[in-house]
Amino acid sequence: MYVCSLVFVFFEQVQKKNYREEKKRATKELLSTITDPSVIVMADWLKIRGTLKSWTKLWCVLKPGVLLIYKTHKNGQWVGTVLLSACELIERPSKKDGFCFKLFHPLEQSIWAVKGPKGEAVGSIIQPLPSSHLIIRAASESDGRCWMDALELALKCSSLLKRTMMREGKEEAGASAENTHIQLYSLLRAHNLHGFQFNDSEHFKDLDLYSDKSDRENEQEVEEWEKSEESDSDTSERQDDSYADMDNTEALQETIYLEQSHEELGEAGEASQTETVSEENKSLIWTLLKQVRPGMDLSKVVLPTFILEPRSFLDKLSDYYYHADFLSEAAVEENAYNRMKKVVKWYISGFYKKPKGLKKPYNPIIGETFRCLWIHPKTNSKTFYIAEQVSHHPPVSAFYVSNRKDGFCLSGSILAKSKFYGNSLSAILDGEARLTFLNRGEDYVMNMPYAHCKGILYGTMTLELAGQVTITCEKTGYSAQLEFKLKPFLGSNDSVNQINGKIKLGKEVLATLEGHWDSEIFINDKKTGVVDTFWNPTPELRQCRLPRCTVPLEEQGEFESERLWQHVTRAINNKDQTEATNEKFILEEAQRKSARERKMKCEEWKPVLFEQDTATGEWHYRYADTRPWDPLNDLIQFEKDGCIQTKVRHRTPMVAGSKRKHKQSDQAKSPESGGSSPEPDQHDSSGSERHKSKHNSRLRKKATDLSELYETIAAHSCHLAGESLSETTFLTQRDYIIILFLVCIQVFLSLLFK
Repeated sequence: MYVCSLVFVFFEQVQKKNYREEKKRATKELLSTITDPSVIVMADWLKIRGTLKSWTKLWCVLKPGVLLIYKTHKNGQWVGTVLLSACELIERPSKKDGFCFKLFHPLEQSIWAVKGPKGEAVGSIIQPLPSSHLIIRAASESDGRCWMDALELALKCSSLLKRTMMREGKEEAGASAENTHIQLYSLLRAHNLHGFQFNDSEHFKDLDLYSDKSDRENEQEVEEWEKSEESDSDTSERQDDSYADMDNTEALQETIYLEQSHEELGEAGEASQTETVSEENKSLIWTLLKQVRPGMDLSKVVLPTFILEPRSFLDKLSDYYYHADFLSEAAVEENAYNRMKKVVKWYISGFYKKPKGLKKPYNPIIGETFRCLWIHPKTNSKTFYIAEQVSHHPPVSAFYVSNRKDGFCLSGSILAKSKFYGNSLSAILDGEARLTFLNRGEDYVMNMPYAHCKGILYGTMTLELAGQVTITCEKTGYSAQLEFKLKPFLGSNDSVNQINGKIKLGKEVLATLEGHWDSEIFINDKKTGVVDTFWNPTPELRQCRLPRCTVPLEEQGEFESERLWQHVTRAINNKDQTEATNEKFILEEAQRKSARERKMKCEEWKPVLFEQDTATGEWHYRYADTRPWDPLNDLIQFEKDGCIQTKVRHRTPMVAGSKRKHKQSDQAKSPESGGSSPEPDQHDSSGSERHKSKHNSRLRKKATDLSELYETIAAHSCHLAGESLSETTFLTQRDYIIILFLVCIQVFLSLLFK
């Protein structure tokens, strides 16, 4: 029996070795087809449309993974090289003769290599070509179909091509005759591959690499056995296939996080949102009410500590991410309607976590920060949360959430305001959050409901949510409208925490929502009439909440929330209101003192982690990284001293996408170009063509027409603006002349009558 087991293990190891050798052989064959100048998939004359909307006839050579464009058929005058690994292909209907198709980058990034096949830095001089797409016309429909089939095949080769590019040309380095071709693919490696988007994991994963579970389980045993059978080059080949040699990776200098030990969850319904005030505290409330009047802003009023929740408002804002796995699911959802439903589901999931009773979190001190993270067991990723109080008067809290591996980030700022109405008051959260799916370039903009507290003078003190909420995605056209309702004066317990809403595409209502935001919500599909449960925070679902991890108190900075408010929190937990009030006064007085010192020195407070866009007034995280996750280059995302970073194999330029202006600005385009190198396409993004599906070609054509129309209108507007400016200047000068003339007449008349 033992001998049979040994024989079985031996044959299994031999089979794995043969599999690796066969895989290496296939890789070598692909490299040989690329580096061999005689291996060409297709080559023919094609017409390519430039940025000036005119067509140029060029010689196109298609190889696995790349499309080489030349000015002549002798391959001597290179124009440009298109990296097919970054492209997607669609048919483009045209009224003219021939057959049109389009190669484009779904995120409108560059599709061009930085150098030519022989190391050329500048190509032949022709009209400038677009940077993010190419519109190509074949002579006939049959030729065009043939080119599309060949390009589809070349696109499928891009996966293995990118894997071989990571090898740094190990096996080809010894062949001096092929050095010029190795230069071509070394420059491909130098290109910014991190910016490319792939909708399917097959584009950048080799499924066979992880297809056998026993490969992972017995990897150590196999490696020990192969040490005596394979050379050092074979070992390095296996390490390259794994894409991460973590044993050789230096230890990350990252912040230590520990899983949160205690979490308070209030019950559903009105019971957890009411509080009976003791006689002692009622006297404090009456004393407080003598200082205010109806309609007054309470942001500068010192509130008693018995109504405080023992944590900061920056911590309170993190309650929305215990179900961030809904966003991970939405990021990979192909259907735009289902993506919007998952975003709405995630948004609603942030409200059922509430403290017991009527409590208000601490008002953050200026410069106060808070950080935490959530662990995603399914995707083996982390969602990081960073918040900072960037202003005290007015009180503005900025926050940033990032999970690049799962493909989403979120940023925003909240201006907290309070209004007193006699027997009630409202806490208004003025501001918006912007959720971005990195792989799709979609932004979902949303606002917040307000909290309403009633029963301050008489009745039972009750806290409710109310207000209109909108979630909109401009790119897809989908939107959601939610209404949080207050309990009517004569309403029953069933009318507490009610919510209703609808999901729309443009003006068409696709579904309606109705229920209670802290319990069950139903969705009614308008097309099918089917009513399903949309959201229900059952005990089972609460157990599946993502575990939150926070920084230990001894590792926190001086201005981090938990450490800053630790003495106040301890006193509140010990029910020592006097001590809590004293400790709270010490913090607030220190803040006032530092504000007076800055005012005397004429200095302004500068936030550490966030900066304000002077044009839009929005607050942006200084270290935001909105690149799509690149599994070939990105290893792990981590945080250190408030800076969210990514451990990578190779340094690549950072894309500061979070600082972009969300309002469109017209910029004049220059048609001039110093050579054939493709120039950036600067037309307005609202008319650009984006990837949805192949059957959307008609919509893309309309979008192109709208883009051209928009450019014409913009140019005409600039022309009219210039004319009006000159005319305005002329009228101003004429007015000055008239005024001067009247003054002279007045002076002359005065002298005459004297």
